[in-house]
Amino acid sequence: MKFEDVIGQEEVKERLLQMVREDRVPHALLLCGPSGSGKLALATAFACHLIAESTRRPSLMGMEIDPQAEAMLAKLEHPDLHFTYPTIKTSSMGSEHQPVSDDFARQWRELLVQSAYISMDQWMSAMDATNQQAIITAAESDELGRKLSLKSSQGGYKVCVIWQPERMNAASANKLLKLLEEPPRQTVFVMVSEEPERLLETIRSRTQRISVKRIDTQAIEQALIQHRGIEADDAHRIARLADGSWPRALEALDSDNESRQFLEMFMSLMRFAYMQKLVELKQWSEEVAAFGREKQKRMLTYFMRQVRENFMFNFGTPELNYQTRAEEDFSKNFSRFINEANILEICELFEKALRDIGQNANGKIVFFDLALQTIILIKKN
Repeated sequence: MKFEDVIGQEEVKERLLQMVREDRVPHALLLCGPSGSGKLALATAFACHLIAESTRRPSLMGMEIDPQAEAMLAKLEHPDLHFTYPTIKTSSMGSEHQPVSDDFARQWRELLVQSAYISMDQWMSAMDATNQQAIITAAESDELGRKLSLKSSQGGYKVCVIWQPERMNAASANKLLKLLEEPPRQTVFVMVSEEPERLLETIRSRTQRISVKRIDTQAIEQALIQHRGIEADDAHRIARLADGSWPRALEALDSDNESRQFLEMFMSLMRFAYMQKLVELKQWSEEVAAFGREKQKRMLTYFMRQVRENFMFNFGTPELNYQTRAEEDFSKNFSRFINEANILEICELFEKALRDIGQNANGKIVFFDLALQTIILIKKN
């Protein structure tokens, strides 16, 4: 993993590189920021760069990085590079066994080599988790202390990247605190957190915090064009929709992604409501009721966004709209039905449905009622 593999974040990259150049790398860093901003990618690239730089040796070509170390870092298998992350207890583990990162090292490396922009949902799926709660155990902190007590394999830095440290249990957090208070020689901890306020204050106070902002829209746009071969106009639309998240931009490229399905459901609802097709609306509500509750909530949230986008479409100011080409094509003909006379009531209708679903109301009743009310509201002008 190299810094050039990180999308955008030039300011943070330069700050990290400057630490290395000036030989003032702190023993503990805390990278904080929103999901999808590339914190783990930055942490991994920084760890690889720090280890690689410490292997530079004189050669005929000048100071060169050890090619063997470079090859190991490319596969994230260097002995001085350590990862700590939340894990689950599987049915095959003994009753006394506390899971540690090494239990899932293969799955972690496979996922991270594929992309450093991973979510907890992706990681849970890679571990074949069902309803378990992923945590960082006390046994993990013990294992980490043992590993870091060993001498560096090449005489340079040992780096530990801790992903989502806020998921440490109390025992694990206290043991990590001791490591931070008396860090092993030439050891650097890089913590990657989305909820730093959940960390012990004593841990936060022993780190140098770096805030990672959402990725610049232009950086996402350029990455889509250069790395994904996307046409400039489509890349621009996707980058704006991504809202600073590279994973969200990639999701928009997936022809079978959830948003496309939600758009189809939104269009069907509005068309059937306009034509007052009760039988079709009944079938629509039954189809939606078969979704899981979490998916139903995501769909209603999507519907509310589309209502807002269609209302804004009427003002003829493209810079205020954040839509895909397919969404915009529908809005060209539909947006006039979302106006000052009904937008508040439609939003309230969807919000009420969202609350009802969150309170485990019967999905068929909730969505058929929503469909019937839409018939009335969509005709208001």
